[in-house]
Amino acid sequence: MLLAVVAASAVAEGILTPDLTNPLLSVAAVLVVAPTVLWRRAHPLWMLVIVLVPLDIVVPVSNLTSSLFLLVLVYALFRWGSGRDLVIGSVLLLGSLGLTFIRGGGLVELIGGFALLLSALLLGMAFRYRAAARQRQTDRIRMLEREHLARDLHDTVAHHVTAIAIRAQAGLAVAGNDPAAATNALGVIEAEAAQTLSELRSMVRVLRLGESADLAPSPGLDAIGQLSGVRPGGVVVDVMVTESSPSVPPPVAGAVYRIAQESVTNALRHARHATRVDVRVTADDAGVRLSVTNDGDPAPPSAPGFGLIGMTERAALLGGTCTSGPAPGGGWIVTAELPREGWAP
Repeated sequence: MLLAVVAASAVAEGILTPDLTNPLLSVAAVLVVAPTVLWRRAHPLWMLVIVLVPLDIVVPVSNLTSSLFLLVLVYALFRWGSGRDLVIGSVLLLGSLGLTFIRGGGLVELIGGFALLLSALLLGMAFRYRAAARQRQTDRIRMLEREHLARDLHDTVAHHVTAIAIRAQAGLAVAGNDPAAATNALGVIEAEAAQTLSELRSMVRVLRLGESADLAPSPGLDAIGQLSGVRPGGVVVDVMVTESSPSVPPPVAGAVYRIAQESVTNALRHARHATRVDVRVTADDAGVRLSVTNDGDPAPPSAPGFGLIGMTERAALLGGTCTSGPAPGGGWIVTAELPREGWAP
């Protein structure tokens, strides 16, 4: 469309303007270089050179208004050109203005030409900066999403591998006296390992550029119930979810599920002599509150691990809090509070 407009304007101007100098040559020169607009994004500097040479040297007397399409190429140079192209193009444009002045162009014409070129230059730079800022924002969002996926990857692996390790220990302990129990433990290990590999493949596909993954909805509050049951060693995980609000937004529900999952995993792994893990979730219009308590002897690591840091960061990203420490009646407790404001479904 741009090429058609430039060509039609040049032909119409050549026909309708009687006082043109060399009208045929002027129109022909514009028509010859007009197709440069088709490659202005891919090769902005070369297209500018191709236009400047005939219009400034071959036909210096041309005064077709349609030749101002040169400003489109100036914009394209400063919008898509490389740093080297910008320097060379700036020198060429200044040289073109100098030739205009040497040939007898007045100071007013020189200032007017400089103002037009400067306007196209600034417009190109403005859109270039805007596009760069948008790309930086997109990259930042992508990195945050990958960070969230990496945190999910850690939580998934830690939870399932802990279950595998506990089942393996239980199977070894009873293998001599109860082969059937050992076989049952191997079946659980196989199922946990298969599920872990499936989730790992899905997440790794997302983390790799250019690959797609099977998409599934984020786990909600109802998925927390899957954490309940009797774990190897007789540890009972009891889950109770009270949801008085119609629905919890997916980002909040997913964060609560992951915090609960990580807290249960840490309790099974680190709490000594634990017999019970209680998971309590309450959701209302104000927000979602989670508490995970175990009755074992706490044995916290000397420095917070990735699991504790990840839980705190998850809650903070949604404007909430997550704390952990010794429970008042003994054992260890993890509490999290996440608000609902700003997370309308």
